[in-house]
Amino acid sequence: MARRSFIRGTGGYLPEKVLTNDDLAHMVDTTDEWIRERTGIKRRHVAADGELTSDIATAAARSALEAAGIPVSEVDLIVLATTTPDQTFPATATAVQAKLGMTGGAAFDVQAVCSGFLFALATADSMLKQGLFNTAVVIGAETFTRILDWSDCGTCVLFGDGGGAAVLKAEEWSGEPLSGVITHHIRTDGTKSDLYVDGGVSSTGTIGHVRMEGNRVFKHAVTNISSAIQAIYDETGLTGADIDWFVPHQANKRILDGVAKKMDIAEEKVIVTVDEHANTSAASIPLALNHAVRSGRAKSGDLILSEAMGGGFSWGASLFRL
Repeated sequence: MARRSFIRGTGGYLPEKVLTNDDLAHMVDTTDEWIRERTGIKRRHVAADGELTSDIATAAARSALEAAGIPVSEVDLIVLATTTPDQTFPATATAVQAKLGMTGGAAFDVQAVCSGFLFALATADSMLKQGLFNTAVVIGAETFTRILDWSDCGTCVLFGDGGGAAVLKAEEWSGEPLSGVITHHIRTDGTKSDLYVDGGVSSTGTIGHVRMEGNRVFKHAVTNISSAIQAIYDETGLTGADIDWFVPHQANKRILDGVAKKMDIAEEKVIVTVDEHANTSAASIPLALNHAVRSGRAKSGDLILSEAMGGGFSWGASLFRL
């Protein structure tokens, strides 16, 4: 018998305000056709004035807990992936802890930009397997539009706000080894600086804005993500044919298509939500996973492969069975 963590529920939240490509065309020099052809994005959601990352994260967490049928009183760990915290400190996860009414356990943030949810999932999975905690809510939540330069059409068209969550429960398990949360492959390369924010507490004392060299990011994304997926294939002996659903980070439709093709994953297995909410950074994978589950496509027992790449560079892949 060994401890293993299982995903027992998913949830998501998107702010009410929607900003379409046509709306953006009135703000910067772009068009709906230009955005859709290069990214696949049609619209994105924008947090309301006064709506915080912790509010979005809390709504996503509540949705996931309700789906799991697990009360807050059983939760003893929150791991929140975000690049846009409420404050420099304390951790935004502690605000979520308070808003949920969770009175014990631990709550903390992780920061790996668009790869954040996978880093948070790997962290929570490891802690549950070690017996440090029993029930975790893993969240990706962002108010990413607040770090955009709305005069830069190369970045402002790409991102949106939102939150997604998954509830993990630890169990003693002696059954099929490819069950529950199976494995992760996460990496970073600090020498790459093609995607970053030009501000920070220690460097400039400002929040800064997102900056990106799009062509170089695209090249590294396909290469690095594919290497992470191949590492999982090599470890498990699986191939793209064995995967029921591919739930990638929703950065750009061209990246999704490129990685799926390179890794021999059939197009009909790819979950795509980037058209509806753009790149929500750490929130995009749990939002896409929740969409797959709530739409009835992904069902209990299905084998899910997920991947992401973010600034830093950070990247990774995770394999789990619902």
